[in-house]
Amino acid sequence: MQQHSQIKAKYPGALLLFRVGDFYETFGDDAVTTSRILGIILTKRANGSGTSIELAG
Repeated sequence: MQQHSQIKAKYPGALLLFRVGDFYETFGDDAVTTSRILGIILTKRANGSGTSIELAG
């Protein structure tokens, strides 16, 4: 998630998709946007320190 935060800080207006195996995933606000536009399920993933972040992909 550190990589996501660094890239998002550099390109705040971009929609970031990360390749995870054969799939692409979005996180945080990008996941909310992706879920709404594409009609895919929005879930959450543990983000360390007892927190979680939205995930869609």
